[in-house]
Amino acid sequence: MLGLLAALIIIQFIHPKKNKAEGSQPNYIGNNFSVPADVKTILEKACNDCHSNNSNYPWYANLQPVHWWMEKHIKDGKKHLNYDEYTSRPLRYQYHKMEETIEMIKEGEMPLNSYTWTHKDAKLSEQEKTKLISWAESVMDNMKSKYPIDSLVRKKN
Repeated sequence: MLGLLAALIIIQFIHPKKNKAEGSQPNYIGNNFSVPADVKTILEKACNDCHSNNSNYPWYANLQPVHWWMEKHIKDGKKHLNYDEYTSRPLRYQYHKMEETIEMIKEGEMPLNSYTWTHKDAKLSEQEKTKLISWAESVMDNMKSKYPIDSLVRKKN
């Protein structure tokens, strides 16, 4: 029991680097596509902690092993979609991620339940879901107007 207590105390001094970017984000989605203020507000409260280079950490993120668990979720979220690195990715990726965004919102898979338990304001209303879906569709429409469709989607065999 004493060993477990010692281990819990020791791990409090071991923290991964926080997801906090320095300076501007040249590949931010809003640099190439319109992100209306209401959509930006929704992204900030429900998406950006895991899908950007800047997470807002609650007080309990300073406790281990909670911080490790949160960092794993953030890394995983950024691997799937990072709005701050969005335009650095190939066009097909960008287009597909908007398709996935729509699908995930419609199916209620995003934001994750584990996130909304502790961030009650991140739970999306039907109106917010509709706004995000419309925004993602407008990004896709914008891409379709600029690029040939075969550069945006893979041909099905």
